[in-house]
Amino acid sequence: MLVLADRGFCGYPLWSKAVATGADLLWRAMSSMKPRHVATLDDGTWLAELRPGGNAGRHAEPLTIRVIEYQIDDGRPNDETYRLFTTLLDPVETPAEELALAYAQRWEIEGVFDELKTHQRGARTVLRSKSPELVLQEIWGHLCCHYAIRTLMLEAADHARVDPDRVSFVTALRVVRRSISAARDFSPSDD
Repeated sequence: MLVLADRGFCGYPLWSKAVATGADLLWRAMSSMKPRHVATLDDGTWLAELRPGGNAGRHAEPLTIRVIEYQIDDGRPNDETYRLFTTLLDPVETPAEELALAYAQRWEIEGVFDELKTHQRGARTVLRSKSPELVLQEIWGHLCCHYAIRTLMLEAADHARVDPDRVSFVTALRVVRRSISAARDFSPSDD
């Protein structure tokens, strides 16, 4: 099992508890976290010792981690350096690029939650249904709508020969809303 976590969770106390479960970890670290460098590996990643801060660090057993640092070049301005800590120490068995891509995939679900809650439904909109059955029906309606918009985005990306991740959900949502608004001005014909 590989457990991924954001930089707000990365620190010795939680890391050591998670390691004790036997799971492998891949967590983003804050740039202020400076583990002690032990060795640079052939792929440019490096092994380090993770210790707790303060006086507790002198008595705790250090944990060996692998540090992966990279920048994203997707054509947009971004000079941020990402730093990942992992328990997967062998760069041949688990290449840094593979781990960085896995961490990036973790954020896709966060993007979907944002699309559903903030943009599609609306930040302050609450579910209107008053019974559990109708709440489920309303949620399914939101999910079906999201799926339909995402399907249109995939078709548009395929037609334009671009990566679907490069298509804006917010823009697609606006286009769909405009199309629906324009369509309601027409009455059905009797033909």
